[in-house]
Amino acid sequence: MKLILIRHGEPDFSIDSLTPKGWREAEYLSERTAGWEITDLYCSPLGRARDTASLTLKKLGRKAVICDWLREIDCRIQNPMTGGQTVAWDMLPVYLDQHPELFDREEWRRNVDMKAGNLAGYVDYVTEGLDRLLESYGYYREGLRYRTESDTRRDAVVVCFCYFGTICASLSRLLNMAPHQLWQGCYLAPTSVTVLGTEERTEGEAYFRCQVMGDTSHLQIHGEPVSASGYFDSTFCR
Repeated sequence: MKLILIRHGEPDFSIDSLTPKGWREAEYLSERTAGWEITDLYCSPLGRARDTASLTLKKLGRKAVICDWLREIDCRIQNPMTGGQTVAWDMLPVYLDQHPELFDREEWRRNVDMKAGNLAGYVDYVTEGLDRLLESYGYYREGLRYRTESDTRRDAVVVCFCYFGTICASLSRLLNMAPHQLWQGCYLAPTSVTVLGTEERTEGEAYFRCQVMGDTSHLQIHGEPVSASGYFDSTFCR
C-alpha cells in the first residue's frame, strides 16, 4: 500500500482558501498527480484543502471522499512563555528544553499544558480516523504494527489532502513517535508530498515506512519558490 499525504497550498486564512501563489502551487501539484494511478482520494472538509484538491480532481475526473478527521488540529492553549494563545505545537525552544516528556511517545499526553488544551483528544480523533481508513484496506492496528488480512485493496494507492498538523499526527501514529517530534522538528511546505509504504517482512504483519517527506519537486521544476507559510525564520531556504 502507498499512503500519500499532501498539505494544502499557500493559505489565505481570511477566506479559508488559497493565495494566488497557492493556486499556482495547486496547479503544478495537479500536473504531478494527474499521472498517478490512484485508488482513492480523501480530503479535509475545510476550504484550503478542498481548493487544493479541486485541480487534481478536475484533471483526474474524480471525486474525493470528505473526512472530518482530516481537518486541521486546531488545539489552542495558553502559551506559558508568552501568556498568549497559540497552537499546541508552536512552543519556544526553552519550553521544549524544560519539558522533555513532549518527545516521549506516551508521556507527552501527561504534559499539563497539553492536557489543559485536550491535545490528546484532537490527536486521537485524527489517528482513530486514520486507523478506520486503513482497516477498509485490510490493515488492522495491533500494538505498534498492523495485522494484515487477505484483501485485494491492500495494494491500494491512497491520497489525502490535509494539513501540516494532521499529517504529523498521522505520521506519529504510523511511525510510533511522539507528535511533537514531528511538529517541532519538521517543516512541510504548502503542497508538499509525503509518501509512506507498507512492508510485510513477516507474513500477516505490516509496518509503514516513510519513503518521501515534504517533497516539492513539482514546484521547483516550474521555478516556483517554496512557500514559507508556517515557517518562522527569515533564513528559510527558498
